[in-house]
Amino acid sequence: MNFTRWSARLPGTQRRAAARAEHPVTLTTDRRSDTSVPAARAEHPTDDTPPAPAVDDLPVREVLDRVPALVALTHGPDHRLAYVNDAYAAAFGPRPPGAPAAEALPELRDLGLLPLLDQALRSGKPRTLKSRKAPDGRSYTFTCTPVADGGDSAVLVFATDVTDHAEAAERLRTSERRQRETAVTLQRSLLPQELEQPDDLRIAATYQPGGTEAAVGGDWYDVITLGGGRTALVIGDVMGRGVRAAAIMGQLRTAVRAYARLDLPPHEVLQLLDGLATEIDANQIATCVYAIHDPNEGRLVYASAGHLPILVRDENGTVQRADEPTGPPLGTGGWMHASGSVALGPGATAVLYTDGLVERRNEDLDEGIAALERALSGATGTPQVVCDRLVRSAGVTADHDDDVAVLVLQHPHRTGSDGDLFRNAALELLGGIEAAPRARAFASGVLTSWRFPADLHDLGVLAASELVANSLQHGTPPMRLRLRRTDRRLIIEVTDGDDHLPRRRRAEPGDESGRGIAIVATIASSWGSRRTPGGGKAVWCEFALPKG
Repeated sequence: MNFTRWSARLPGTQRRAAARAEHPVTLTTDRRSDTSVPAARAEHPTDDTPPAPAVDDLPVREVLDRVPALVALTHGPDHRLAYVNDAYAAAFGPRPPGAPAAEALPELRDLGLLPLLDQALRSGKPRTLKSRKAPDGRSYTFTCTPVADGGDSAVLVFATDVTDHAEAAERLRTSERRQRETAVTLQRSLLPQELEQPDDLRIAATYQPGGTEAAVGGDWYDVITLGGGRTALVIGDVMGRGVRAAAIMGQLRTAVRAYARLDLPPHEVLQLLDGLATEIDANQIATCVYAIHDPNEGRLVYASAGHLPILVRDENGTVQRADEPTGPPLGTGGWMHASGSVALGPGATAVLYTDGLVERRNEDLDEGIAALERALSGATGTPQVVCDRLVRSAGVTADHDDDVAVLVLQHPHRTGSDGDLFRNAALELLGGIEAAPRARAFASGVLTSWRFPADLHDLGVLAASELVANSLQHGTPPMRLRLRRTDRRLIIEVTDGDDHLPRRRRAEPGDESGRGIAIVATIASSWGSRRTPGGGKAVWCEFALPKG
């Protein structure tokens, strides 16, 4: 066995040989030309010093047996085992020579190393299999090096123990996976756990975290029931990624819910959010669109702070892009936002989304929005079905590089028995002493025709009477009484031309007024008031209908 020829094939020996060839060592025999400082304990060889043994003279088997790495030698096209060293035998047990590797080295077969032996023979080049866990529980990196001895082809298998490196890499992967799970859990916990389902809309949403790192984004959405049958919808995106973006997102979402309770127009809500975003972090900006749906108007009133346009598909499949007006993102300050509106009649579907759904590195943003419009035009079914179809059509997968949030709402077209559960009735009030009796008679007739129970009928008439009386005393014409029923509640609303909002107060025994709103608040499930766009106000109350 010629060790010199094989040792030159061991991993690393080629580099060391090349280094010796590039930097040969020259011995100087002329002491007069040697100007270097001699070693302190230099020993000069004498004639009695035995010469160092040559590499060819080393006992190759003894050397290989002492190598801590695993070594095996196969020869021939069927890779018959010729030799394994002591380290290999200690790891997998002794192996009798002469048998094919598939029988003599089953551990290599199970690791898929036998095709690598064939490749090494065919190509004449070493092949490496990195960090594979062997049956002994250790991880090894295998290098198969072709060698030749006397014309007989052979393969030297050299396995290095990399268990420590593999375990460290696995611990790192586990840590990164846990960090991402924690970040995604934080992100999802800041989103609504269950969407509010208003009476007049069907709503579904989805959130897909982007990438595989722990740095999730700041996308969020929410659905807020305002009362009086109105619903607020919001979607936004905090620029950047990581826990900081998620924390800012959580603060903005909480603020939106608080501002929504004030029942302000969409552009005023964005004005308040803009100032809050500047206070939270002047260097952080966010986009947002806030919209309000009123079933009595059949429109979606919205305001946008640098966000992507709302897409609305009517019942005929025509898609409209609501992209005006649009202001700068939140956190820029100094901008007066404005509200716009888009029709949302029965049978219509609206989609609010973040840029992760339509933005691609190699495409223009308008192309992504146009593709979403085409997908929406053919998307039918429930809101969740539409939501899933839009996400699939955009090619969003688990390894998508950006967060995606989508909010889909439908205004269903109700007919038949379902349509009988949704009714409207309105009465114009001209003022005067006959207004209150007319309102009571109108409310009584409507509630009787809707076949409400006697107790709910009486409470509804009382609430309508008190709201009209309050408007007659403190409001100005024009006045209107509106009654609306859904499958879950009765809504009574009175509008007038004065923008002074009522408040509930404690009336003293001698006061002649001040008890109307207190009575309404006591008998109704909820009540509230808001300013209307025309400069007046609306005061409303709700009664929950009995189930069944």
